[in-house]
Amino acid sequence: MLNAIKQAAIEAVAASNPVTILFGEIMQTYPLEVNVDQRFTLTADFLILTEATKELRVGETIIRRGLRVGDIVILVRAQGGQQYLVLDRVVEK
Repeated sequence: MLNAIKQAAIEAVAASNPVTILFGEIMQTYPLEVNVDQRFTLTADFLILTEATKELRVGETIIRRGLRVGDIVILVRAQGGQQYLVLDRVVEK
């Protein structure tokens, strides 16, 4: 019974915090790897990219550059922690 109460409390806390904002550093672009807060590394399998993170070219002109090694990115962790949305690149810290 005590374990059921503990589990219910854990689930209630998790439900009140559906997403988490994290920062990561691009360690490798192909295949994509992001080191999060110097604690763990996420591979492409766990990352969802937005249009803002993709390179945009018109002919030979780069309108928006893609992600590069050393870039700091904003990550949004989905509830459950299995998928991370790479929201955008940080321009100033």
